[in-house]
Amino acid sequence: MTPDDDKAVRALAALGHAARLSVFRLLVKAGPDGLMVGEIGAHLDMPLSTLAHHLRALKQAGLITQTRAGREVLTRAETAALRGVVDYLLSECCQGVHPRAQSA
Repeated sequence: MTPDDDKAVRALAALGHAARLSVFRLLVKAGPDGLMVGEIGAHLDMPLSTLAHHLRALKQAGLITQTRAGREVLTRAETAALRGVVDYLLSECCQGVHPRAQSA
């Protein structure tokens, strides 16, 4: 597996959970300003302990960044990382697949 394969697997695995996908989509909608963790929880009606678990998975996959702002934590979507996954998935699009020779 190549490093690009590994990045795509980690990102897609993180987004393969409905709650994490909801968090990520909300952060994408928020844009570069991001949202405070408490705001994310309020928007999604998600307990902070559950949210922390999902944010950790998204951060480990490289899909979000977090910065401390006083007592709060500002969270932003890493849209470049998502763009990289989409580019990876489409990199060989429509190039054709040739049948493999069958052994006799």
